[in-house]
Amino acid sequence: MTFAEIGLHPAILKALTDSGYSEPTPVQTQAVPAALAGRDLLVSSQTGSGKTAAFMLPALHRFASEQRLPAAARTPVQERRPGPGRGHDRHRFQPAQPRMLVLTPTRELALQVTAATEKYGRQLNHVRAVAILGGMPYPKQMELLGRNPEILVATPGRLIDHMSSGKIDFSYLQVLVLDEADRMLDMGFIEDIERIVAATPTSRQTMLFSATLDGTVGELAQRMTRAALRIQVDAVSARHDNIEQRMHFVDDLAHKNRLLDHLLRDASIDQALVFTATKRDADTVSDRLNVAGLNAAALHGDMHQGARNRTLAAMRRGQVRILVATDVAARGIDVPTITHVFNYDLPKAAEDYVHRIGRTGRAGRSGLAISLVHHAEQFNVRKIERFTKQMIPVAVVVGHEPTRRLSANPRPAGKPAWKGGEKRSYGQPTGQPDSRFSKPSVPRRDGPPRVPYHESAKATHGGGRRTYGDR
Repeated sequence: MTFAEIGLHPAILKALTDSGYSEPTPVQTQAVPAALAGRDLLVSSQTGSGKTAAFMLPALHRFASEQRLPAAARTPVQERRPGPGRGHDRHRFQPAQPRMLVLTPTRELALQVTAATEKYGRQLNHVRAVAILGGMPYPKQMELLGRNPEILVATPGRLIDHMSSGKIDFSYLQVLVLDEADRMLDMGFIEDIERIVAATPTSRQTMLFSATLDGTVGELAQRMTRAALRIQVDAVSARHDNIEQRMHFVDDLAHKNRLLDHLLRDASIDQALVFTATKRDADTVSDRLNVAGLNAAALHGDMHQGARNRTLAAMRRGQVRILVATDVAARGIDVPTITHVFNYDLPKAAEDYVHRIGRTGRAGRSGLAISLVHHAEQFNVRKIERFTKQMIPVAVVVGHEPTRRLSANPRPAGKPAWKGGEKRSYGQPTGQPDSRFSKPSVPRRDGPPRVPYHESAKATHGGGRRTYGDR
């Protein structure tokens, strides 16, 4: 089944084609037609399965097909409270009236959903989507709400704040989506969610997406939905047996850049995809590689759609050998000739690692995934290995070895690397330290380990300074 066969609006089909999406994923194949029919949905799917499009495409189709009501008509007379001022001041007294609400557990996911919505609705000029979340300056949030957007993406806590102050009115809400509902409940948002749901019309269409539909999530779903269709999509495979994985330790940024330059000069590379954590890094790394004589191009969310399309087209034609991209920008890329994937920066989520390396080894081919890892990132490595149930071997390039010495593994001898798994074996002779991770040569003082400020800020304040946009 294609997106055209599903029956989506032509403007949405054009946006999907321009973004490089040709066929729906399994969750989209099942969820989109049912949502178009107006059904409530309970969907069990994992990150990276295409669930954002599964709930956003039907909503955009509805808004594209319906005649948009003027702002005055969408605002109940008894709720209109014009203020004495003009422009921005006036909007402070008129509640926004979204037609669709998407609740997400984190700011990062809210921004990803908003970016995806802008991509799918690029041809729909009258459909606006905004994200309201913690960490965003309050005047900026008021400006966004003042636009009276059709689609509102928000985290529960910040949304409650605006509801309490009368800045949002759900009288005209048609679609409610809970994305990653299990994570929201784990984070203690159940009371906020129930309060938000109680403020929405009972006639709404409700779609709940979660990794599991059991326990508390199932009970919440039963209370929220009416005759909901349950869709179960198998989790994406955590193992890529046709993809060889390696890990290189790096001392610092300069060491990482030298090693990446060396590895990218391998003659066996047909085309390579390099993942960075931020859009700025994607541009910086791409520029540096081009200066070094390597054919590279960047791909990220700040690029105009025309530039993105030209870059992807050049990649598919083989005119670009190295594509440097962020996670969000690389979604949907399917180029069979990508032989190597490089993690210039490790992803924060283990699932994202699986989706990244899956860009190579397509159509039954073999591939190679190489991660450049700083010594302080051993926790992320272990998290990935527990998820994939695979050890990532350490490789060393002569002349580019890390200078920090190896130390003993802090894990007690004989303890499995993951629950139900086997013992780690790093290939060292018996009696040698069973570790791939390193520490500084200078011993640290006694006492608890120091926690970097940005990590402690996350624990105490829900996160430090944020960068808005894809990573």
